[in-house]
Amino acid sequence: MQIRHSMLAAYLAVTSVWGGSAQAAPLPVLGKASVQENAALMTALRAPHASVGLDADHGYVLAKEHPGADGTRVARLHHTYKGVRVLGSDSVVTTDARGGIVAMSSSDLRAGLGQGTAYARVFDVTPAIDAHAAIDTVVKANAPRGQQRNPPSAELVIQPLVTRVRVAGAQNKPDAQLNALDVEDKITGYELAWLVKIRMADGGKLVFRDAIVSAKDGRTLAQWNAMQNVVGVGHSLYSGDVPIQTTFTGGVYKMFDPARGTGGTFGGMAVTDAAHSPFSSPTPGAIYSNPTNVWGDGLPYSGGSTTSPNGQTPAVDALWGLMNTYDALKNTQGWASLDGMNTATFIAVHVGTNYDNAFYDAACKCMYIGDGSNFYGVGSLDVIGHELGHGVTDASSGLNFTGETGGLNESFSDINGEMIEAYARNGGTGAVIPATGNDWMVGKDISRTGTPLRWMWKPSKDGASRDAWNSTLGSLDPHYSSGPNNRMFYFLSQGSNATVGSEMFSAYLTQMPHNMTGIGNDKAYRIWFRANTTKFTSSTNYADARAKMIQSANELYGVSSKEAIAVTRAYAAVNVGQDVPEMGPIDLVINGSFENGAANWSASANVIGTSPRQPAYDGSKYAYLGGKGVTNTTTLAQSVFITPTAATARLSFALHIDSAETTTRTAYDKLTVTVKNAAGAVLATLATYSNLDKAAGYTVRTFSLLPFKGQAVTLSFAATEDASLQTSFVVDKVSLMP
Repeated sequence: MQIRHSMLAAYLAVTSVWGGSAQAAPLPVLGKASVQENAALMTALRAPHASVGLDADHGYVLAKEHPGADGTRVARLHHTYKGVRVLGSDSVVTTDARGGIVAMSSSDLRAGLGQGTAYARVFDVTPAIDAHAAIDTVVKANAPRGQQRNPPSAELVIQPLVTRVRVAGAQNKPDAQLNALDVEDKITGYELAWLVKIRMADGGKLVFRDAIVSAKDGRTLAQWNAMQNVVGVGHSLYSGDVPIQTTFTGGVYKMFDPARGTGGTFGGMAVTDAAHSPFSSPTPGAIYSNPTNVWGDGLPYSGGSTTSPNGQTPAVDALWGLMNTYDALKNTQGWASLDGMNTATFIAVHVGTNYDNAFYDAACKCMYIGDGSNFYGVGSLDVIGHELGHGVTDASSGLNFTGETGGLNESFSDINGEMIEAYARNGGTGAVIPATGNDWMVGKDISRTGTPLRWMWKPSKDGASRDAWNSTLGSLDPHYSSGPNNRMFYFLSQGSNATVGSEMFSAYLTQMPHNMTGIGNDKAYRIWFRANTTKFTSSTNYADARAKMIQSANELYGVSSKEAIAVTRAYAAVNVGQDVPEMGPIDLVINGSFENGAANWSASANVIGTSPRQPAYDGSKYAYLGGKGVTNTTTLAQSVFITPTAATARLSFALHIDSAETTTRTAYDKLTVTVKNAAGAVLATLATYSNLDKAAGYTVRTFSLLPFKGQAVTLSFAATEDASLQTSFVVDKVSLMP
């Protein structure tokens, strides 16, 4: 059977728009769901089981949850069979404040279990090998004389046995011509297994290993390296003199900030002095303190005291990087700290002696930085942003650190490092990621020779990474299988070059223009961040990432928008999916952003316009329906012809609902969206919105009008208000793509 990577929406996709024009204040962030809310969600998910071939043995377990955009909550659930997790089979569910499902993304690997299938008749979830034996197997194979940094763990799981096959039409293609969409993963069976995790130190080296051990006979089915790393006024080494946030307490200044995060190890953001504690088993040490609020000397650490001005310099870089990571995530994505729940983190510097590395530790949600030997101190902005990016992935998609999935994990961190660098280089303020400031080279600043660890635009320059997807990409170390996605993101942001021989040229871009147009750092990062935090699952591969990136772009900027087309082209440029013309299909709605006033629209008086109190979603104008606070009706309409050859007939529009009504039960004021025929008769009511749907910022609503292809129809928006308390319905960027 085929693994199903599904993008399901209940009713319609409702998404907050962040970026572009200024938005109203965001809705309150939803905390963790109550027991009752989780029970209701489980019931809703189980309701369609019988219709999709799942039986009573199939269930769900809540793995993690975090706030979503615009007052939503994102829950990540593992799929279970007879109470045992099916490894890599997950659902990501976005719910609103009332518990309603507004979007769902899944990687479904459980279809062969249950319903009397051959697997179910013979499959038993009773292990013949116990957890201790499984752990011993992994320890003996990887660190037989090592010491445990954290207690080992072994979770009983069902491991799908997967093989990769070619899809119809690609069976005879040479390997070199295969595209990522020419293959699919199919399940050939299941095996009961232990997922073993060890975090050890052995022979002066850290050994972080995850392994799948058969619960039948103790065979090691798979294993991979789980170590996620890279080979006042502060005088920093990498950023010059920077303003750092400290706290004055007990007569001294401390590198401690209680305003950026709560709880955690120290109760707030902190930078500590590990004082050369061994990197194989580091301890954070004490929070840095100083009698004055001037820190560091701006020079590379040369040894000696870790608390002298020279010893403080790595701490200055660490705090500046930590502050900018927190602020960039919160101010541009609405994401608080690394886990989205505002849990405080810390960075410990001076780990080991001449230690040429930095790494993120999920156990403490923290980062350790060495002083370097072949490198300068490894606390540059992009390295810090990279490592802390692993914390975001750990709290959200949980991308497995192996195969193509591991490459996407590592790529998220590379991208995060570049965007943090851009944010910090432009002052570390604002609600957008600046268009410039990063150098697209990972770790260049820490290199004594100026040679970076990785080049985003041409990953193969390092001699090991790939520039494009091929069928063996998943066999590489994740630091190298990240290459195609890094290049994709560079193209998405900066565009490509049509000159053969240019390092920014891609032979896979076959449509016009051959030099695709980028959409800039801010939009590219919003799409990527949204996909990882609300759509990717632990087993997402390159083909699945493409689909979910396109979905994210559609939600943020509209179906078939230039941003969605750019995502499609950027992935095509690295051999994931086919290229499309940049122009895209012609929008059937004319003047959908109202920049030409009422041209092509029939509207009530004074509906179309602009105001400094209400920003537009696209451009400067919009349609403002209602908002009077007296009994009235306002309308907006345009007639269109939906071509007989339309493939999607996808209607989308941005909608901002603001209301002075305080009720949570009664719909006093309404906006009705309908499709009418030439005589004015209603053919379909697409949606009715009310004061109960008020929200901060715009949301993008989408509908399929395929039932009306080959017809001339009228798109109609009609708002009605009662006698008191206004509700405004602001419509912008109306689009109908064939």
